[in-house]
Amino acid sequence: MSAPIRLDKRVVALFQCSRAEAQQYIEGGCVTVDGVVVDTPQTMVGAETVVLDADAEAKGLESATLLFNKPAGMSAAEALAQITEATRAESDASGIRLLQRHFHRLQALMPLEAAASGLVVFSQDWRIRRCLEEEQALLEQEFNVEISGELKPYGMLRLAHGLRHEGRELPPCKVSWQNEDRLRFAIKNVRPGQLRYMCREVGLDVVAIRRLRIGRVGLSKMPEGQWRYLAAGQRF
Repeated sequence: MSAPIRLDKRVVALFQCSRAEAQQYIEGGCVTVDGVVVDTPQTMVGAETVVLDADAEAKGLESATLLFNKPAGMSAAEALAQITEATRAESDASGIRLLQRHFHRLQALMPLEAAASGLVVFSQDWRIRRCLEEEQALLEQEFNVEISGELKPYGMLRLAHGLRHEGRELPPCKVSWQNEDRLRFAIKNVRPGQLRYMCREVGLDVVAIRRLRIGRVGLSKMPEGQWRYLAAGQRF
């Protein structure tokens, strides 16, 4: 029986590459141990069969950004726990393998309140983090808001411009009827509880809130409870 050895050392010995290349192969999901992808170089292996993908490339690792269609009533932590290969959307054409390293230092950005549903973003990428944190006030978000109640006179005009929330005058937004019990908001710099407050001010009660889009990135046809990677070149 072979004495246990670190996986990166085994890859170096088997495939005559450098230690740095071996680590890049492993962390990039290009190495299997007994048919299972292992992406941690320090994993100890013995007599297991170690295979390197025929088209493996040793290259720098890209940071991951994941988009999830969150069901109502789920926290960000609960949403992250739902991200598995089984819940990956069929529309995900990224070709990226789901690896354990994609969960390291993954941060929820522009989170939704637990009661709301729709698009949430998790990212390791400092560029995405900076965009969604520093430019949040400039990014338009789109929401469908299911409502009940009777709209007060001039209510739509007041929703679009003329309300205050938490001591600040709200900037103009775009609001329209989707049907008799659903409004569409295209709004910037929205804060937790703001949409509920705005609707209440014009005589409406919020039944449900669903975020459809952040900037230029939307849910598209991704089903609820499923996720995908942010496509290469796609920008908020």
